[in-house]
Order: sequence, then structure tokens, then C-alpha cells
Amino acid sequence: MNYKKDKVENINIAYIGGGSRGWAWTLMADLALEEKLSGSIRLYDIDANAAYDNEIIGNRVTKKNGAKGKWTYSAVKSLKEALTDTDFVLISILPGTFDEMESDVHLPEKYGIYQSVGDTVGPGGIARALRTIPMFTKITEAIKKYSPNAWVINFTNPMSVCVRTLYKVFPGIKAYGCCHEVFHTQELLIDMLKDMKNKTGIKREDIKVNILGINHFTWLNEASYQGMDLMPIYKEFVNKYYEDGFQKGSTNHWMNSYWHSAEKVKFDLFKRYELIAAAGDRHLAEFFPSNWYLKDPETAAKWKFRLTPVSWRKNNKKELIEKAERLINGEEEFEIKASGEEAVEQIKAILGLEDLITNVNLPNLGQLNDFPKNVIVETNALFRKNTVKPIAAGALPNEIHNIEITHILNQETVVEAVLNKDIDKVFRAFLNDPLVIGAVLDRNDARELFDNMVKNTKKYIPWIK
Repeated sequence: MNYKKDKVENINIAYIGGGSRGWAWTLMADLALEEKLSGSIRLYDIDANAAYDNEIIGNRVTKKNGAKGKWTYSAVKSLKEALTDTDFVLISILPGTFDEMESDVHLPEKYGIYQSVGDTVGPGGIARALRTIPMFTKITEAIKKYSPNAWVINFTNPMSVCVRTLYKVFPGIKAYGCCHEVFHTQELLIDMLKDMKNKTGIKREDIKVNILGINHFTWLNEASYQGMDLMPIYKEFVNKYYEDGFQKGSTNHWMNSYWHSAEKVKFDLFKRYELIAAAGDRHLAEFFPSNWYLKDPETAAKWKFRLTPVSWRKNNKKELIEKAERLINGEEEFEIKASGEEAVEQIKAILGLEDLITNVNLPNLGQLNDFPKNVIVETNALFRKNTVKPIAAGALPNEIHNIEITHILNQETVVEAVLNKDIDKVFRAFLNDPLVIGAVLDRNDARELFDNMVKNTKKYIPWIK
């Protein structure tokens, strides 16, 4: 890397999962809009053709009018080639295919277990972790060998499991995990201020929050805008919209989208605990017993969110492949627009161009003082030149802590079990998951479901016969 006044040139970035037809394009746009950074991006993917497609698309983006950041994209064939002499490593992979995810999400439905996402906790999250941990073990070993001093940024779910594996395999790694769920809650607070106080023109970064919890199960116990305490206003907001929910515009209505909700789960959790749940309803619902929000599709509809079928994801993948072909053939123009993600801002801060405070997933070094040491937690952190330091967030109330700790210890159990090749220990974690407990399965039925899910994903787990 070369520093030139307030710019940094010749940055080397390795993108693991570089054939992505979603997040990769987001990154391309954000990098093109940033004039202070430039360099090269090596795209590695087990789908080599997809990585090569993104090489073509990325190099066209950097040549477009309006592209301020100049980058060279190249598809590479090995982790060694991607990682050697790399400054940053970005990991954004799909662990397996949507065929495996179809089993993760829909096989449990035959046993009365419904999941709205199925990628973090619940039966789907555990099955996904079984695939992911061996993949991340291989990636981490390569990072340790070829780029031990690189900063590693993970975007893959299950987030906590992924980041924990990075540190378990390579304790000296400089890694953290990013998720945009909290951003959406900050945006909800902006909508609240417009609705309740007629305030407009507020930016997301103007909403100051304290973050506590684990990924997709985070909470705000403090929120402010220009010194104004937002917690009392949020209480009024919840009371106003508790019955009908809150929707911003018809295009994002929960009935027309698998991705949006009317915030009723979030509002109900505030009624229960008087803290703001900071993730989206679809993720939050999966952390609680199934009879709360996920007894069946009708119960989810009562809470005004939908279960995302994997068939939608498969159809969307086909559409994205077709879009990639249009971009490559010049039949569609790549639109360079800011995504609202923060990866580029984080890179700038680590390079010393600015300071940044934002929420990330890191080992617990005391930032959550009521959680075990080294488990992966999500809090705010200070980004500054070559450092990412977690900010002390305090502690959650006991009634929330008790639910959080169940998931933390389950995730710990799964990571340890897979690294030690102990499938029976994974099953014990499976039995302890609130969605499984809520389904009131006897042990034999639970084992039958677990074994069938493992069977459908075992080709990614080399030690399972």
C-alpha cells in the first residue's frame, strides 16, 4: 500500500466468495464512489465462472463515468493466489447451495418447526453451521499461512459461529463480523421522529445507540438524537402502532415482501422487556420458543411478517444470473449508487484516514460484562488506524440475558463439537434450541429430524460417514 496525502493506493483485497451476485456488486459500487481508495481485488470462488463474470463486471464499473475509486478486479483459482500479500480479506460465501438450505428450512416443517430465515439459530442455523465450520476452518488455515497480518471482515451467516471459528483456528487473527440489521433499526427511529415529532432530514449516523447482544439478537438500551433521549418517544411510538404495526410505504408492505415486516415482533419485545430489539422481526422471531411468533405460518402472519421459502431464493438466483449476463453483454448498465453498507468506511478507518464507531461482532473481552470471555458478541467498536477496539456496552437485564446465554452456549457447543468431530454433541445443542423445545418433540422424533438434516448436508462435512 502507498499513502499519498489523504489517499491510499495499491490496496490488495482478497474476496472469498467473489462470485457473489449480490453483495459483490454492492461492494463494487461503494468502492467506485470512494475516491480515497484504490488498488486490486482478487476474486476467489469455488464457482470459478461466477468469479470470472465479476472480474468483467468489476473492471467495467471502475471505468464508468462517475467511478472515483479505481480498482483492478481479477478472478483467481486458489486461496493461495487470493491471499498472498493481501491487506484485507472479505468473506461472503453461501455455505453449500440452496438445495441444502431447502432442507434446513423446510424439512423441520414436517415436525411442526417453522423458521422465517433459517440461517442463524434453530434447526436451520445448526445445519448451516455444520457446513460452514469446515469451510471456515480451511479458509482460516489459508489466511494464517498466506496473509496472517491481513484484516479479515466476515459477512457470512451464521455470523457468530463463523467469527468464533476464525478465532478458534487462528487465535492471532485480526477479524470481525459485519451485519446491517442495526442500521435498519436506526432508520426506524428516524421514521419515528418524523411521525412523532415531525423532524426530517435526519441521517442514520445522527442516531446514537448503544448495542448489546449477539448477531441478529441485539438490543438498544440507549438511543439519542442531538442529545434527545429516544427511549420515552419509542415507548409512545410502540403504544401508537402496537396493534396494527408500522409500515413505511406500500412498496415495502409485509404482505408483498418476504423481507419486510410491520415491526410488531420488535414492538412486542419492547412491551416485554422495555429495550429496543435491534434486529429485524424475521430474525428476532427465531430466538424465542416457537409458540411466541413461529407456531405456524398463520401465527407469523398475525405478527405481520412472512416465512421466506427457499424456492424464492432459487428463483432470485436465476434472475441474478440473467442480470449478470446482461451486464456482461452490455444489455444492462451497472448503476453506481451508495448501498448504505459500511465496509468501505471501515477499511478507510483501519487505514487511518478517519475514525469510525459502528457495531461489529468481536470476541468478548469485557465489552459485555455479563457474558463469557471470548464468545462472539455484537457491540459498538472504535475503528482507528490498524485497530478495532470494542466499546464497553454494559450488561443486559437478567430476563434477556437468560435467553441470550442459551444461544451463546449452543453456538459454543456447535463450534467445539464440529471442530472435535462429535456429531452427538451437536445433537445435544440441537435439543436445546428454543424452536426445537417449543415444538414439543420427543427425543426420538428430534433425533430423526436431526439425522435427516445431517444426511442432506453431510457431503460438506468430511468426517461424517
